Amino acid sequence: MSEPALVTLHLWGVPGRAVPRALFHVAADRVPLRRTPGLRFAKLLGTGSGRTFTPRDADPCRWGVLAVWDDASAATAFEEGRVVGNWRRFADEEWSTRLRPLSSRGRWSRQEPFGNPPPRPWAGPVAAVTRARLVLRRAAQFWRAVPPVSADLHQAEGLRLALGIGEAPLGLQGTFSVWSTSSALNAFAYERAPHAAVIQRTHRERWYAEELFARFAVLSTNGCLDGTDPLRR
Repeated sequence: MSEPALVTLHLWGVPGRAVPRALFHVAADRVPLRRTPGLRFAKLLGTGSGRTFTPRDADPCRWGVLAVWDDASAATAFEEGRVVGNWRRFADEEWSTRLRPLSSRGRWSRQEPFGNPPPRPWAGPVAAVTRARLVLRRAAQFWRAVPPVSADLHQAEGLRLALGIGEAPLGLQGTFSVWSTSSALNAFAYERAPHAAVIQRTHRERWYAEELFARFAVLSTNGCLDGTDPLRR
């Protein structure tokens, strides 16, 4: 597969009274998404704090869609189309970002959605996506290991946004984070002891049946989360 031209993430905040409507669209939007011109890959996502990666982290008032596009015009048409328009009718907040893959390793639903981009420099803010399908008999070990890493993440210098993301309440775990610079992300990923220890255990104890780690250049952002754009806080 050729390298994707563009990756987008849309996040919507919805009032509590609209949660049933959000759940409906998470199911119903799968068909129109599959029919969207120029779309290579998409996932409708629930979100959460990512502090334990158990159901108690879930935030029923925030939902999203991650998409990979052939080109920018296809992404723009999607933003002006029915799926996004339906969410805007009941969401009270929206934030979106356009991303370009800088690196990607692993698979998501047996695909390599972000290709295998060649290394390239990027001086601006960066985003990271991690995603894993847990080996269920090892899930308890994973969940016990997460809280120290999550606590350390939220204290990391240069972090602008961190969310848990997932396609299901259990077994499919992921994170989306935004950082002020690549060096800030590198410092967390490779220099902070809690994260380094979990990386070692991940490989040694084989927690994941499938995993993906990807890094992106943040090309643009629009809208707000909790009243502000995370990159302008």
